[in-house]
Amino acid sequence: MGDLRHRHADVGDGIRMHYVEAGEGPLVVLLHGFPEFWFGWRNQIDGLAARGFRVIAPDLRGYNLTHGPREVAEYGIEKLAADVAGLIRAVKGGPARLAGHDWGAAVAWATAMHHPQRVARLAVLNVPHPRRMQEGLRTPRQLAKSWYIFAFQLPRLPERLVRAGNWAFLRRQFEDARPGAFPPEDVARYVEAWERPGAMTAMVNYYRAAVRDAPRAARRVVPPVKAPTRVIWGDDDRYLSAELAEPHRADVPNLERVIHLPGASHWVQHDEPEQVTELLAEFFA
Repeated sequence: MGDLRHRHADVGDGIRMHYVEAGEGPLVVLLHGFPEFWFGWRNQIDGLAARGFRVIAPDLRGYNLTHGPREVAEYGIEKLAADVAGLIRAVKGGPARLAGHDWGAAVAWATAMHHPQRVARLAVLNVPHPRRMQEGLRTPRQLAKSWYIFAFQLPRLPERLVRAGNWAFLRRQFEDARPGAFPPEDVARYVEAWERPGAMTAMVNYYRAAVRDAPRAARRVVPPVKAPTRVIWGDDDRYLSAELAEPHRADVPNLERVIHLPGASHWVQHDEPEQVTELLAEFFA
């Protein structure tokens, strides 16, 4: 990667967020998922910066170098979205072109819904709109794919299990990607982030908070996403069914299109790094 500037920003709620920055121009914010950190966008940062964007990739709440509280309630989706809105405000880049993958995509959806003034364009990778996710979890097929969400609800045990065997559980998640997408030296960077004090509990707390909040979330009004939106989906995702990629038009009235990438896994920006970079640059331009 090229010349990265490491920064911190106070985003509110006592959270001091670490991020890396590259390039100059219109603001692009890239949100990572589980179990990654800003490094999950390593294949896109330089390419987007070279195309004339100011690219910021943060560590989300509790990940890597960003502080995270221990309480499960502090990882509710609205708090996570407020972090991102606070980051966009703190870096003074105006409305952002926002992209997210996995949990970062869930946070990106929520940011666009609850802080529309902060989002100029939205790109989501391999996580459905929350209404489509709720519909998917009512089917036996998606429930089976999402078994780990419910396993993570146990206290303390999930943290012990994922650490077992030199992080064997988390390492196996990357095996779904194409050969070479996660070389050993890159996995070592992830292990370093996982080993930071409190990081693993924070990462699991995203799932705990989501399940605990689910009954209230089902009763809430879901605001429509006003920003122009593009969905990029690796069709060989073993965690999420490809039919969930298409949001309801009433929820995303400015949906530009859904782009399916056959042969790409859940780790779509790693499996197809150049193509994802081009798709983001084209949409964000």
